[in-house]
Amino acid sequence: MNNTKTAMTIRIRGGFWRKKTDLVAREVLPYQWSALNDQVAGAEPSHALENFRIAAGEASGTHRGTIWQDSDVAKWLEAASYALADRPDPDLEAKVDEAIRLIEKSQGPDGYINTWFTLVGPDKRWSDLPWGHELYCGGHLMEAAVAHFQSTGSRKFLSVMARYADGLIPVFGLGGIHSEDACGHPEIELALHRLADATGEPRYRELALRFVDFRGTHPERFAGHKPLTFEIPDNPWFQADYFQAHRPVRDQHHAEGHAVRAMYLYNAMAREAKETRDPRLLETLRDLWSSVVDRRMYVTGGLGSHAMGERFTVDYDLPSDTAYTETCATIGLFFWAQSMMALDPRSTYADEAERALFNGVLSGMALDGKRFFYVNPLEVIPRIARCRHDLEHVKTERVPWFGCSCCPPNIARLVASIASFAAACDGQKLRVDQYIDSESDFVLGGGRVRLVLETLYPWEGRVGLTFQTSEPRRFALALRIPGWCRRFACTVAGQRLTPLAGPDGYLVVDRLWSDGDQVDLDLGMDVRFLTPLPEVPELAGRVAVARGPLVYCAEEVDNGADLHNLTVRPGGKTEASFLPDTMGGTVRLTVEGTRTPARGGPLYGEWSDRAVPTACPVILVPYHQWGNRRPGQEMRVWLRT
Repeated sequence: MNNTKTAMTIRIRGGFWRKKTDLVAREVLPYQWSALNDQVAGAEPSHALENFRIAAGEASGTHRGTIWQDSDVAKWLEAASYALADRPDPDLEAKVDEAIRLIEKSQGPDGYINTWFTLVGPDKRWSDLPWGHELYCGGHLMEAAVAHFQSTGSRKFLSVMARYADGLIPVFGLGGIHSEDACGHPEIELALHRLADATGEPRYRELALRFVDFRGTHPERFAGHKPLTFEIPDNPWFQADYFQAHRPVRDQHHAEGHAVRAMYLYNAMAREAKETRDPRLLETLRDLWSSVVDRRMYVTGGLGSHAMGERFTVDYDLPSDTAYTETCATIGLFFWAQSMMALDPRSTYADEAERALFNGVLSGMALDGKRFFYVNPLEVIPRIARCRHDLEHVKTERVPWFGCSCCPPNIARLVASIASFAAACDGQKLRVDQYIDSESDFVLGGGRVRLVLETLYPWEGRVGLTFQTSEPRRFALALRIPGWCRRFACTVAGQRLTPLAGPDGYLVVDRLWSDGDQVDLDLGMDVRFLTPLPEVPELAGRVAVARGPLVYCAEEVDNGADLHNLTVRPGGKTEASFLPDTMGGTVRLTVEGTRTPARGGPLYGEWSDRAVPTACPVILVPYHQWGNRRPGQEMRVWLRT
C-alpha cells in the first residue's frame, strides 16, 4: 500500500495481518457487496446500491434505509480500493467500477450527490445540517475516491468527487449562505484534507479549515433541532454537544457528546493543527486526548458508555454490561491517534491505536468476516440481556448485517489499509509504530532502502528487522517500545544494546546501515493483571488480564456459566498456550482462580453459611475473539480477585 504521508510503500508479507487482509479481500468484501445488494438471507435489508440505481435512473422505486445510507457504499468502496492496491482482483475491480459508475450517473449538474435528497427531498438540500448527513455521506465518498486514486492511479472517481467539492464552496465558503454552518456529523473536514492532498488544490483545505473553525459558534442551530426523517425525543442527550457543536473547538477540553462524532472531529482538528501549527489547537487536542484515554475510555479502547445518544457521560463512568462502545467509535479513536502521531510523534498515540485495533475494533467482526457487532460490551449475560430494556442495544451474538450498517464496512476499510500505519519516515528517521510482518521501501540517507520485518506479533514479542540497501546509508531507526512492555532486549548486527527507550517511548538506533544488517527486538509478553483507578465505581475489586497488546476475557464455553462466581489470583501461576487450530490461531491463558459453588437455601443467607470457594483454573481468550466458538454464551472481561 502506498503511504503518501511517509513516502513509503509497505506490503504485508504474512503473519496475523496477512490473514486479516486476505479475509477482507476474499470473504468480507464480496459478502458486504451482497449485503449492500440485499442478497444475504436473514440479514436486515440495506438497499444502499439500489438507491444509487434509482437515483441514476436505472431502476424504479423509492429510497429505503437511513438518510445516511450512501455512506455504507462509500466505506465499502474505500476498503475495496485498498484491497485492489494489495493485489489484483478482476471481479472486485468490476464491482468497484460498477459502483463508481452509478455514483457518477446519480450526480447532479452542480456536482451534488446524495440519494435521499435526490429521490425524496430535492427541495430540502442543506435544510437539515444537524441530522441530514449530506456532508457526512459526501465526505466518505471523497475518502473512497482518494483511496481509489492512490490505489489504481485512475482519476475518474476523484474527478467526480472534486466536482462535488467544488459545488460546496459557493454554499459553505466565504460569502455562502451556510458559510458559518457545519454538518451535524463531522467527516467532510477529514475528507477535504485528503482531497487537497490528492489533487494539490488548496481550496479544499481552506474549506476544511472553515468547517472546523466555525463549528460550535452557533449551538442554538443544533439544540432541539428536529430531523427530517425520524423522531428524536426532547431530552438532554440530543443537544448541541451531541453534534460536537456546543462550543468552538479551541474551547473544548473534555470529551462530550456522541463518541463517533467526537473522534471524527478531533481527527480533523489534528489535521488542521498540523497544517497551521496553531499552538492553542495542539494544547486543546492534548487536553481532549487526556480526557478520553485517562478518564473515559474502556480497557479495550471502547468509547461511549451511554446507549442513548451513543455518547460519553462523565469521568470514570465505565459500566461493563450497559456499555455502548460502538465499533465505529473505536475505529475513530484509531484514526485520531494516527493523526496525532503525524502532528506530535509520541508512542502514547501509537499505544492507544494498538489497544483500539487489537481489541475494540477486531471484536466487531466474526472470525469468518460475515457477522458483526455494532456494540462491544465488556460483560454479557445473554439470559439477562434479552430481557432488559436498558440492555436492548446489546447483541449476545454477532449478526449478519444492520439496518444502520456503518460499522461493518468501516472495519473493512481499516483492516484493508492497515499496512499504511505500520511505519513512517520523519526527516532522517525511520519510525516503526506497529509491528506487522511486512516489507517497506523508502528513501533515507540519500538512497533507497528496503526493510523486511518478520514477526508473529501479537502472539509473540519477537521482531526481526533486516535492511537491504545497495550501499551504506546513515539514518536513525526508532522502534516503539509499547507502554505495556515491562522488559525488552535488542541486538543490532549481533551487538546487544542497552534496553532504554527515550522520553517519547521509542528506542532509537542511529548508525550507518549496511546491506543485510539485522535488528532483533524481543518484547517481553508477560501476563499482566490490570487494575482500574479507584475512581471507577463499577470496577472496584476487579482486574482485567492482558498479554502483550491483547485484553483477555472469560467465556462460558471454557469456564461454565455464572462467570461472576469466578475469581482470579494476581501474582499466581499463569500459562500461555498457542493453539494454532483454535479460532484460526490464538494464545489461550490459564490463571489460578476459584469458583464459588451454588449453596442452596434462602436467597439471602447468613454470612457464616456462605459457600466456600474451591480452587480452579480460569481459562481466558483474547477479547476480540469472543463469541466465535459457541455464540450466545456469557462473557466477562473484569474479574473479581
